[in-house]
Amino acid sequence: MKLGLFGLNGIGISMTKVPEALSGDWSASVRASKVADQVGIEALVPYARWKGYVEEEPEHRSGIALDCYTWAAATGQATTQSAVFTTSHVPTIHPILAAKQCATIDHISGGRLALNVVAGWNRPELEMFGAAMREHDDRYAQAGEWIELLRRLWTEDEAFDHEGSYYRVSKAISLPKPVQHPFPPIMNAGGSDRGREFAAKYADIAFVIVKADDEASIRAEVDAYRKLAREEYGRDIQVWTFSYVVQRPTEKEARDYLHYYAEENGDDRSLEGWMRLQGMNTKLMPPEVMESLRFRFKAGNGGFELVGTPEQITDRIAMLSRAGIDGVLLSWVDYDDGLSRWSDGVAPLLVQAGLRKA
Repeated sequence: MKLGLFGLNGIGISMTKVPEALSGDWSASVRASKVADQVGIEALVPYARWKGYVEEEPEHRSGIALDCYTWAAATGQATTQSAVFTTSHVPTIHPILAAKQCATIDHISGGRLALNVVAGWNRPELEMFGAAMREHDDRYAQAGEWIELLRRLWTEDEAFDHEGSYYRVSKAISLPKPVQHPFPPIMNAGGSDRGREFAAKYADIAFVIVKADDEASIRAEVDAYRKLAREEYGRDIQVWTFSYVVQRPTEKEARDYLHYYAEENGDDRSLEGWMRLQGMNTKLMPPEVMESLRFRFKAGNGGFELVGTPEQITDRIAMLSRAGIDGVLLSWVDYDDGLSRWSDGVAPLLVQAGLRKA
């Protein structure tokens, strides 16, 4: 089971107003990244955000996020082992610029860059760029052409012309090439039928929101993703998910803290704005499923719950592994405290369970 950290470049993925939560401060981000790197966590994944979720308050803290590309370059310089991701919204950056920046970060990090591609879903953000908010399936068609251009720029040694439905380039070339051959891995979180088809065709890692809580249902979702990639495109892909973690000596203490940050001090305005935007612009999941997961969205952006004692958390991760999940991105409200508790409590148990190497 691979592990990563999620959301270090901003305020984290929990919608809360508690003072110990991340604030978008670089020093806190790089501190947690270095600890994760030292203890063998495989991936550091940022989220791309250009504007907050509260429409009537553009300066709302939900819009705080460091730029993913410059964050990845700096984090790659500060670490030595973990894969460093950048997250890119397709309509906000030209593939020539993305190719050059990704190759640069791959060189800075010694071949540890990975790219999380997002087709684009947040209309107010795209309107800031003057970019069109395309119809759902059309967004994935544009993202497909974007990746194909990116990969040509990463692999072709001679300049080329391209005239497609979304991009026109003349004598395009990008040097130097990435360190990784043929190119860095790509992650995508396709939730709709069209999104899953896109991830199966282009992504090395399918990033999924686990909607169920039982092993059989999770396995069915994972198996369907892998079957689609294998049978339609002849590809083998990894399937990752993400989780919010609350670890304490007893389950009651963990539940009490979850209630404290998500209920007593939850950021309900962010939650309502986020759900409204998702409902308007995505096909992530049916509306009734979205509504049933409201608390999980506030507690950790819909992530799989890892709440309780080290033993309980280990059991939950073991269940994900049996269901076929290859990796889990972890998040805490307080990353310093969370990583310390994890290293002392859960990490040794994962080794004992055969899920991780020491």
